[in-house]
Amino acid sequence: MASISLRSISKVYPGNVTAVKECNLEISDKEFVILVGPSGCGKSTTLRMIAGLEDISDGELYIGDRLVNDVPPKDRDIAMVFQNYALYPHMTVYKNMAFGLEMRKMAKDDIEKRVREAAKVLDIEHLLDRKPKALSGGQRQRVALGRAMVRQPAVFLLDEPLSNLDAKLRTSMRTELIKLHKQLETTFIYVTHDQTEAMTMGDRIVVMNDGLVQQVDSPNVLYNSPCNIFVAGFIGSPQMNFLDASVVSDDKAYSLQTGGYSLLIPEGRFGNSISQYVGKEVTIGIRPEDIYDDEASLSLHSESSFKAKVEVSEQLGSDVYLHLSFEDSMLTARVEPSSTAKAGDEQEIAFDMKKIHIFDKETGVAIFH
Repeated sequence: MASISLRSISKVYPGNVTAVKECNLEISDKEFVILVGPSGCGKSTTLRMIAGLEDISDGELYIGDRLVNDVPPKDRDIAMVFQNYALYPHMTVYKNMAFGLEMRKMAKDDIEKRVREAAKVLDIEHLLDRKPKALSGGQRQRVALGRAMVRQPAVFLLDEPLSNLDAKLRTSMRTELIKLHKQLETTFIYVTHDQTEAMTMGDRIVVMNDGLVQQVDSPNVLYNSPCNIFVAGFIGSPQMNFLDASVVSDDKAYSLQTGGYSLLIPEGRFGNSISQYVGKEVTIGIRPEDIYDDEASLSLHSESSFKAKVEVSEQLGSDVYLHLSFEDSMLTARVEPSSTAKAGDEQEIAFDMKKIHIFDKETGVAIFH
């Protein structure tokens, strides 16, 4: 079993600098889990504590049923793939992949078999006699993966392994890593600051900020039901739009007042949670794809339409991004390519009120989650 359990794990550096605070996380055997968040949020520190490269200040870490707080990295049955590949420049690809097994005094025939099998899976058999300087970035990354694979670890730890690759290669390597995980049937824990990587690769995503776990969920749940403003704004590209509003009620329905407009909340959208916010300021969240400017949608969502000024219209072929100013806020709408809106227009737009999110203005917590 390669399940991993983090129980109130904390990391405090000298000077009382807290990098990770009481992280609780259960990772199942064979799961692909992504740790994501902005730089300095504690995701790499968490990964390094799992690897044994950072001491744990407080809490307990289990791999399977074994407490491993004081177990050295080499005895944790894990393999780590680093951002900078960490290959030995004077060794061939074969020697780089075999080196760890040679240090364990494994039989030469077994080493040969493991290296050849890994090279075949990664399509680098033709590179085994080359040295790292003769390889492209993508090839080096495959070698780094191969070096981890030959150890046949219970857990793969990957620390931003694609960040040094160009955009096109990153996309293809994401696909390769997903296939590799399914083929190896091993637990993967993957750190990235790129939310697109997180959304496309993980079974579950752990969103971190300021050393704290914000939310742990599937990509779909994170996108559609973020627990707070940070998660809502971090997950999604372009990010969610936010507007200040006040909640009003006429005994029959609830609506949101913003910039002189009243946006009707569909009946039952927020259950009874919305009633306690009547007369109070809240923050509205709306995804770019849930804002419309075409006539059919404006007619359908007439109870939530208003005018905003088009600052920039980005033509992207399959979509058009409208960057709009409304009161003191900026909105981004992803609309149909048939949109004729152009910079300077006063454009009528509408929200899909079934898709809006409402957050407590003081705490940032989602009102209905």
